[in-house]
Amino acid sequence: MTYLTLAYIHLATVMLAFVLGTLLLLQKKGTVLHRLVGKFFMVLMLLTALIALCMPAQIGPTLLGHFGFIHLFCLLIFYAVPSAYFAIRQGNLAKHKANLIGVYVGGLLIAGAFAFLPGRLLHSWLF
Repeated sequence: MTYLTLAYIHLATVMLAFVLGTLLLLQKKGTVLHRLVGKFFMVLMLLTALIALCMPAQIGPTLLGHFGFIHLFCLLIFYAVPSAYFAIRQGNLAKHKANLIGVYVGGLLIAGAFAFLPGRLLHSWLF
């Protein structure tokens, strides 16, 4: 796949994850709908991170000519999403909540902000 194709897929998954994540934060917790949307959100975030790993860094230093600093957010997702899932399965609501707030803030808000920096594709599309 080309970088541009991956970018479109990545943008689609991350935008849907952002909308669902925002809804999850605003809706009542523990309901059937929350659990269903939450599972879909988790899968979307894992898919988003996987796609991001396939996209080579376009600016800044790279590791192995491919991975940049922004790819570190993928590690956050690959740790926090399964951790949140297993935490709630074990009844550890505090850990579940902390991990998913970390995913939302780190994986969507902060990584998203970095995606709009000059030299990045989103910056060139919007500005």
